[in-house]
Amino acid sequence: MKVIAGVDIGSRMTKAILIHAEAAEGGDRILGRCSVFSHFDLQAATENALEGALADAGVPRENLGYLAATGYGRYQARDRDIQITEITCHARGAVALMPEVRTILDVGAQNARAIRLQASGRVQSFRMNDKCASGAGRFVERVAKALEIELDRVGPLGLQSEDPCEISSICAVLAESEVINHVTNGETIPNILQGTHVSIADRLSSLVRQVGMEAPVGLTGGVAKNRALVKALEERLELPLMLDRDAEFAGAYGAALLARKRYGLTAKAEAVGA
Repeated sequence: MKVIAGVDIGSRMTKAILIHAEAAEGGDRILGRCSVFSHFDLQAATENALEGALADAGVPRENLGYLAATGYGRYQARDRDIQITEITCHARGAVALMPEVRTILDVGAQNARAIRLQASGRVQSFRMNDKCASGAGRFVERVAKALEIELDRVGPLGLQSEDPCEISSICAVLAESEVINHVTNGETIPNILQGTHVSIADRLSSLVRQVGMEAPVGLTGGVAKNRALVKALEERLELPLMLDRDAEFAGAYGAALLARKRYGLTAKAEAVGA
């Protein structure tokens, strides 16, 4: 069984997805998935994520037929057969995960992007954040670090907030000082965390509206697991967000699906040439 791999190489995490090389064999079903920290060696992260996905699927490396890379580190994947832009991959992956979606908000560690889709699922327009990490996951990470809280506790604690405090800084670095001031003034941890989520949601909702938001709106990226941020976004957008358990893998999944099409064309060309 030949498989296709999509790898999304981000600034914080690198994700890999495996699918069947032939759609007739398994449709768009995900065979294996893996997410690892990128750290400073993106090539090593790519290999680790790919090997993890192969192990998850129970497939040997020699069965890998084609590898597509996306994300800001896509050119660091030395064994790639093709590199594809993030917007294209996230749109394709999100549509596969959530077929009814018309607007996508993808939030990574460093970047956030809003994508408006045509009825066909093709990209109609998109916008990206331009304020460093102010509207992305890194902002939450820095606040959590300042509060000495594990990242996986941020969402549950934020949901306990009764009165979110105001976080006005748009710079993740400056926000740390603002957070420390709130702590000094006796503000509760849940209120500070949810204030952070609301601050991010304000910027992200503005980004979504810039592309001409049309429901349903889907959320992809690792922050989709942060229920407190999801709650803040839904309040700002005044609608429920579509979510999927594989939302953080949307870019890698889209890369794999697009790569399979290219792989099929290549195989046909080789058959004709033979």
